[in-house]
Parts: sequence; C-alpha cells; structure tokens
Amino acid sequence: MTKNDKIKNRSELLGVARDAKEKGNKVGFTNGCFDIIHAGHVRYLRSAKDECDILIVGMNSDSSVRSIKGDSRPVNLEHDRMEVLAALECVDLITLFEEDTPQKLIEELGPDILFKGGDWKEDEIAGAAYVKKNGGRVKIIGYEEGYSTTNTIKRMKG
Repeated sequence: MTKNDKIKNRSELLGVARDAKEKGNKVGFTNGCFDIIHAGHVRYLRSAKDECDILIVGMNSDSSVRSIKGDSRPVNLEHDRMEVLAALECVDLITLFEEDTPQKLIEELGPDILFKGGDWKEDEIAGAAYVKKNGGRVKIIGYEEGYSTTNTIKRMKG
C-alpha cells in the first residue's frame, strides 16, 4: 500500500480530530466494511461530507468483516479497501477498527455528527445514543436502492 495522509492509526486520528474540533470544525463520522465500493457508497459519503467539515470513516478490519459477514468476506483486503476510500475526495480521514461495531471508537472520537445509511434505524446504530447524549446528532442518509455489495457478489456468482 502506498503512504496516504488520510489513513491514520487510532491515536493519530484522535489527535487530528481533537485539533479540528478545537479550531471550530464540525467532525462527522461514519463506518462500514466498504468491501466493494459502488455508486451508492460514493453518493452516501458525498452527502455526509456536505454536512461536516471533516468526514472520518471508520472501516471494519478484515477480521471484523469476517466476524460480521462470514468467512467468504471481505472480498478486498483492508489495506486495499482503505486505499480506495482514501482516493475519494469527500473522505478526509480513515482508520480501522477491529471490533464488530465502532462504539468504542465513536466514544473516543466524540463526533459532532454520526452518519449511517437509510437501511438502519437510529436505535440500531452503534454510538447513536452516546453522540446524542453529548450534544451531537445522528443523520440517517437515504438508502440507494439497487446498490448493495452483497447483491453485487450474488450477481457475480450468477
């Protein structure tokens, strides 16, 4: 993987985010596997970026994806998935998390806005209660019908 300034380890990310918030920037956070990036992902991430100054993506590690999606996933390894996300102009920072949910990362980060796709209900979103309790907000961005990594894989298998 090539060196990319958008990709941060957890402690680097927390420092950058803290500095950004101290300067009055609105920090947004979203998370996901981002296994096979499709137009639905790009539209979602652009919409999130439109509402914050800095968009941080927490990406599930390979072991986390396997735990959630099964042994056949991820299709693309974490360093490749991070490199693709980093190439998107709307994504400012990326970090990996090993857990099944980013709850702990969200509590450490304390984003102003927590974004999740329209296929989620607020009470199912990791970190939603924490963000709201601490003065932030949760924004559910509309689901893009017809875009799904799982369905893409099914179509590829015929």
